[in-house]
Amino acid sequence: MTEQQSHRFERGTDGPKVIVAGMDGSDSSMRAAAYAAGLARRQHARLALVYVQPVIPSGAALGVPIGDTTGEVAQELADEIRESAERLKDTWDVRWEFHTFRGDPYNGLVSAADELTADAVVVGASESAGHRFIGSVAVRLVKAGRWPVTVVP
Repeated sequence: MTEQQSHRFERGTDGPKVIVAGMDGSDSSMRAAAYAAGLARRQHARLALVYVQPVIPSGAALGVPIGDTTGEVAQELADEIRESAERLKDTWDVRWEFHTFRGDPYNGLVSAADELTADAVVVGASESAGHRFIGSVAVRLVKAGRWPVTVVP
């Protein structure tokens, strides 16, 4: 059995029960979260919104408290999600939760999807030119072949 096969599981064929959406505050990730929310609503699935806090080696930040900054981003995202959910509560019947994982975006989303037993993963298209050298998170998730992955432009 390959590593890819050892992580597979199936809950049935009635559609996803848990949808993981990666968020980093970018416009693309916010569109991905909105798309995932619509999908979760239509499928009566649980929506797990995930922010991956980057881990930066000590000294690399030159004295800037990166942990504080990424924690603030996570808090701002959670607040924005709560405000949106409150505004839409009468028309938006979605069970959602917000999670923060630490690490690089790819490994953080893999950990989140595994831990939350995701049936599908939704991410925004990369807005960074650097992905040409190391591969975008979306492409790496698709190549992992462990969940259906939707990439939202």
